[in-house]
Amino acid sequence: MAFFKRQHTPQVDMEHLPRHVAIIMDGNGRWAKRRGLPRTAGHASGAETFRRIATYAKNIGLDYLTVYAFSTENWKRPREEVEAIMKLLEKYLCEAVESMARDRIKMAFFGDLSPLSPRLQALCRETEEISKGYEGFQANICLNYGGRDEIVRAARAYAADCLEGRADPNHLTEADFGAYMFSRGVPDPDLVIRPSGEVRISNFLLWQSAYAEFYFTDVLWPDFSEKELLKAIADYQHRSRRYGGV
Repeated sequence: MAFFKRQHTPQVDMEHLPRHVAIIMDGNGRWAKRRGLPRTAGHASGAETFRRIATYAKNIGLDYLTVYAFSTENWKRPREEVEAIMKLLEKYLCEAVESMARDRIKMAFFGDLSPLSPRLQALCRETEEISKGYEGFQANICLNYGGRDEIVRAARAYAADCLEGRADPNHLTEADFGAYMFSRGVPDPDLVIRPSGEVRISNFLLWQSAYAEFYFTDVLWPDFSEKELLKAIADYQHRSRRYGGV
């Protein structure tokens, strides 16, 4: 049995993990279609995968996990599918509120929550409020999020501060501008993972992922396991991050 493990378990240096891993949770619909199930079944399975991976990420010592749950473009999907996703989010957050004291997983939301239902907005606020009492691992959920939209919102907010005299455009730095992002206070991702076989970032963390390492896999998100996460981290640990240097 030990030989099987050596052959099949990715070798990961647990003392040098990436601090922040981001994941584009993709492939739910195709996972369901391959099984002759409605797309909503894929989203339900994907939600369970997130729950499992978030708990595992905390347990192995990651500091941050950011996931792409619903993009600004996802509103274009069929109304029934969007409604099903929102119901799943409500269900998950209701359960999260009940389990947060036990699991001590902090949660934050990146994105414009105003188009969401009052119930869902209230649950997001409640989970973030509960999270203020916890230290350590944090799960960030990108909800009604788009990378370009985030940058435009930041630019508007910065311009408003300039007009009001609270900011000086002649002394703007990247750190200053980053403070206007949804992700302010959170370090940039070290590793961005995209399951499902697609090789693009789909408007995800455009500002923050400037120097992230990317890992693509054909595994669909509902099938993404703890072992798949370790494979991505092992691959990351074999790369040289030079940040433009030599």
